[in-house]
Amino acid sequence: MELPPPGPSGIPSLFTRLIDDSALFPPGTATMSEALQTYLEARAGEHGSVLGAFLCPASRLPEMITELVKIRPSEPLPLSLIIDTGLGGVPKAISIVESRSEMLTLRMVEMPAPSDVDEVWLERVSEFVPEDVVRVVEPRRGTGWLEGVRKVVEHGSWPKIRCGGQSSENFPSVDEVADFFAVVSTVSGASFKATNSLHRAVRHVDEESGITHHGFLNLLVAAARCLSGKDVRDALDSTDGDALAREASALSGPAAKAVRQLFASFGSATFADTTKDLSELGLL
Repeated sequence: MELPPPGPSGIPSLFTRLIDDSALFPPGTATMSEALQTYLEARAGEHGSVLGAFLCPASRLPEMITELVKIRPSEPLPLSLIIDTGLGGVPKAISIVESRSEMLTLRMVEMPAPSDVDEVWLERVSEFVPEDVVRVVEPRRGTGWLEGVRKVVEHGSWPKIRCGGQSSENFPSVDEVADFFAVVSTVSGASFKATNSLHRAVRHVDEESGITHHGFLNLLVAAARCLSGKDVRDALDSTDGDALAREASALSGPAAKAVRQLFASFGSATFADTTKDLSELGLL
């Protein structure tokens, strides 16, 4: 994936195309029309280069296409297709997207893995997804989780780590995230994607739920430390936004590119709030 993308200038390479729009997924409550309009406005806005793909469930593809016909975007929408129809539904979904190439550009296909991530299943994923499209596979956290992550990486797909959700059980511990980093980074050039509850830059306690949320800036700094053999757990556990921002700002161009090679992107339903955090920390 090209890191300096087309779009408004002035965005550091560490943050270009970092955030994928997940407004159609909880806690997002937007309608399809609202989600698409907001995405296109943000893409054309001041921080448009931070915004990556638009995430859409395969089951809602017809609805999305209907709305895009009404909107008539000036260029094809970069799409990440979230497979909620089972692996067998992938060919049909991709065929629908490819038949609308004037409106859609397929960037990623994301799907949950079965409890036992085996080579046969991963080979079917490769057969169904075109070579120029990123395959993102989410192994289920639990017994054998890291072995599943390793298989996904070795197969050439991106593993996805779920950093939160609707209950405390959905939030991995700092140690679990650090172990995930350790597994992914063992393969040179490997990349991963993160999702869920990463709406704020810095680790914090949510006032409503009382649950401690991971911060996406923590993950970026942790990725930098992972690549340089430094303390990953300390970066993941930090609540010092200014210190994390200074460390991120100090990364050289090649170091920032290596960080984003490892931590490719994450999904957020609140793009404006996410970029607000980065702006307040002096990073945009």
